[in-house]
Formats: sequence, C-alpha cells, structure tokens
Amino acid sequence: MMNSRLDDLQPYPFQRLRTLFADLEPPGHLAPIDLSIGEPRHPAPEVLKSALTAALSGLSGYPATAGSSELREAAAAWLQRRYGVDIPAADSILPVNGSREALFAFVQSVIDPHDPVRPVVISPNPFYQIYEGAALLAGAEPYFVNCRSDTRFLPDWSEVPDVIWQRTRLVFVCSPGNPTGTVMSQSDWQTLFALQDRYGFVIASDECYAEIHFGTPPLGVLDAARQAGRSHDGCIMFTSLSKRSNAPGLRSGFVAGDPALIKPFLLYRTYHGSAMSLTVQQASIAAWNDEAHVAENRRAYCAKFDAVVPILASCLDTAKPDASFYLWAGVPGGDDTEFARALYRHTGVTTLPGSFLARDAHGVNPGRGYIRIALVAPLESCIEAAARIAAFTTDYRNQARQRAGNRNETP
Repeated sequence: MMNSRLDDLQPYPFQRLRTLFADLEPPGHLAPIDLSIGEPRHPAPEVLKSALTAALSGLSGYPATAGSSELREAAAAWLQRRYGVDIPAADSILPVNGSREALFAFVQSVIDPHDPVRPVVISPNPFYQIYEGAALLAGAEPYFVNCRSDTRFLPDWSEVPDVIWQRTRLVFVCSPGNPTGTVMSQSDWQTLFALQDRYGFVIASDECYAEIHFGTPPLGVLDAARQAGRSHDGCIMFTSLSKRSNAPGLRSGFVAGDPALIKPFLLYRTYHGSAMSLTVQQASIAAWNDEAHVAENRRAYCAKFDAVVPILASCLDTAKPDASFYLWAGVPGGDDTEFARALYRHTGVTTLPGSFLARDAHGVNPGRGYIRIALVAPLESCIEAAARIAAFTTDYRNQARQRAGNRNETP
C-alpha cells in the first residue's frame, strides 16, 4: 500500500530532459555547455562562508523550528531595507530550508482535507512544478492560468471562471516569473488583491528571483499590499539565499506575512521536522545582513545579458526579461523539443524545452514553441553558447525552409 496521490505526479522537467537526450551524443570536439537548470554557479560569498565555518559548534545542538530571534530579526531588517515593510519578527517570519520545501509544505498547512468541495490551487502556466505537486498531494485540484505573449507572460485572471474562484483556496504567483522573468506591476497586484477580497483565497508569492534585476527592484506581495494601503492578511512571501547569495546548497530562506498563516505553518513544520541547522542560521544572518555581494552578483548577471541578448535576439524571439537569470526564447518552427534535441546534438548546448515547464490547459500548452535558457554559466561560456545557438539556428531555419520548399514542389 502507498499514497495513491503519488500516482498523479508527473515526471520532473529534468527527468524528461534526460529521456529526451538519452539517444543523443553531442559533438566530441565541443565542450558541453549546460544552460538548462537554474542553478547559480557564481561563487558563494566569503561573508557567508566565513560565518558558516565560524559557527560549526552549532552542529552539536538541536535547532528550534521557529529559528533564532537573531535570524528572524535579520530577515525583518532586510524586508524593511528592501521593501520598506515593517513586520513583527516574532510572529510574522519563519525560517525555512529553501523555498522549494517551504512552497510544498505551506500548501499542506493551508488545504483543509475536510473541505466540503474539492479545493482548488491556482498556478501560472508555465510554472515551477512544486506548485502542482504540492496541490495534488494535499488533495487539491490544480488549475492553470496560461501565461502567453499577449498577456505579457502573466496570468490573465479574468479567464478564470467564477465556479473555479469559488473553490479556490490558494493562488501561487511567481514574480519575477520562472521561466519568463516577467515582473508584476502594482496594478497587477491590485487586480489580484481585489479578487482575494471577493473570494477569500491565500496568496503565496514566490519571490526567489527578486534580487536578480537590472536596476529596478521588483515589487513583492508585502510591498504591493503596503502601497495599496492594505494589511498582509492572507498573504505569504517566499524568498531564499539560493539565487540572491549563490548558495543553493545552503538550503536557507524564510517566509513572511500574515501571522494567522505563519502560526499553523510553524505547527506543521514542527511535526514535519524542518528546523534549520544552527550553523546554517548563523551563515544566513551574515548573508541577509550584507548587500555588497548581492550587488556584485547582479553586475555579473547584467554583463551576461548585455553580451548574450544581442546575439540571441538576432535569431530567436527573445529579449531581456524584467528580472531573473532566464531568457524565454521562441524557436523557429515552433517545436521546442525537436529544436532542443537538435541544438544539443549539433552544438553540445543544453536548454530546457518550454513545454516541459507547462501543462496542456484550455486547449494549449503555453510553453510549446519556447526554450528556457539559464544564464548561470560563466560569462565566457554564455557568450560561446550564444554564438553556437545563433549559428545553429541559422542553419536550422534554412533547412526547415528547404524541407518546406521540397514538399511544395512534390507533385
């Protein structure tokens, strides 16, 4: 016997990517360049590493699930500096072991198994697959709102029927978005807040890319609520040090927002065994208190976009995003899986087919025809990859035209 809900889970995008490439051999004379996974590869900052090694004695103690007051205060101070938001550290902030596990666990604390109707969790589409898995394993029904070019790659909430809104208990938003890098404006937030007032759902705001931008810091849910003159009721934001501080292996972040949501989430996590190591807490305090390494990180990503976007925009349908370290690129011919396979086979560059990040919803997979390019490799590797992609795309497009011409000439 096992939890039958596990049968509803779909393969993770990178498992599908391995299957897609299983029969391929990239050219041996070219060094492979992997731009498929959003794993930061800049060095972790010295301020974090020094604090980590100085706190190794913390390995000898059991940590509290709520984290230390010093860590929560550091998080609160960062929220005030970054967003101008003042919230009580004691009951409105909770350390988590990275945003991934927190996004999953939070849904389990929100969805009521005794709900008289099957609850709905709304997600953008394309999306981070944890949103779907968390909803399914909580017994909820995922509902996807397509993000298309004609909607600025943001969800058009007006497309959600009233009957769905009435069953909706939680809405995931991701700004800057994964994979598109689009940032929600204050007007976008106020549209969602109006729907929240009408239907009473929780907003779970995934903001893990918010520190990678090009000069304009993206809004977050707590800041947007403050600017709208409303409380943080029904709102939770998720952030982490993985992208901000190039420390994905640290597994450190925090959630902040409505204390009425934090309290049951803390209870759930206490039973779930999700306390952050005392050693990691000290490293996290140092990271949240330091902005110099974050600014340097942004400069490195800006240099990559400045170098790569002109090359790729000449051959693919792409442009610099609002924020994040991804390029969302339309491919010639519209077959993202075939393009990604051919690109890997001929150039050794790995990208992620956009259709792997989305679901067929409302008659369309909005990721189809796109690839996600993560500019996480060193600058020189990103430039080399862009040059290979550009040269390959020119040949790919010419061959497609030739095939089409041959078909038209066939009697």
